Amino acid sequence: MMGIEWMKPAVFFGSILYALIGVAVFWITFIIIDKITPYDLWAEIVEKKNMALAIVVGAMCIAIGLIVSAAVHG
Repeated sequence: MMGIEWMKPAVFFGSILYALIGVAVFWITFIIIDKITPYDLWAEIVEKKNMALAIVVGAMCIAIGLIVSAAVHG
């Protein structure tokens, strides 16, 4: 049984801090990958409806999220 240990301020704010760090690392990584690619990912996916690129970018986002979560979890 978990109890109410998660309600302690240190645990709660630590979780919030790790979540914010994870989102920041994810966002920075996505921006770097967007700059490395020879075309604008957002324009290709949204304006040109490039479904194959959307699938690749989605898979990349899942992979980055898993890496960040594993790094945060330890």
